[in-house]
Amino acid sequence: MYEYIQGKITGLTPANAIIEAGSIGYFIQISLNTYSLINGKEHTKLFLHQTVREDAHLLYGFAEAGERELFRLLISVNGIGSNTAMMMLSSLTAEEIRQAILGENVNLLKSIKGIGAKTAQRVIIDLKDKIGKTAASDQILISKADNTIRDEALSALVMLGFAKKNIEKELDKLLKANPDLTVEDTIKRALKGL
Repeated sequence: MYEYIQGKITGLTPANAIIEAGSIGYFIQISLNTYSLINGKEHTKLFLHQTVREDAHLLYGFAEAGERELFRLLISVNGIGSNTAMMMLSSLTAEEIRQAILGENVNLLKSIKGIGAKTAQRVIIDLKDKIGKTAASDQILISKADNTIRDEALSALVMLGFAKKNIEKELDKLLKANPDLTVEDTIKRALKGL
């Protein structure tokens, strides 16, 4: 099993990347979120998941280890294969999927192409406890009041042209350390950190 690949990006589309490492070009399927994080870079490091089938050996790459972990949880659900999991991670961010599962938001999961009501419910039932455990240990859970401030700041910073993933990390860090910040102060501090 491969852990990660680090090398030069020699080909990139929203669905896959070709990474050259050790004079070999590896064809790796990626999510839209990973694409947005590595687009424009010359070199990258992707966390890998390998699937071995009778007719193919496939590599799936993720810019963040947390996204790969969620991918592995999703494919553990009966009825969700690698392609469906990649579609989910391309339609929503990993954090949005986690929040949908924890909040039992069937409608948000149903809005993803290829996910019906039964599959969405199965994802929630199978993964709620698993996601809850990882969220408690390594994710920042934000209260409803902070969520509004976070969402407004996120929206404003995205409009200014910053990458959504970078903004989310910075906002989570700021709001954890300073839960009583106003929207304006949150944006100002986030701009200094980005």
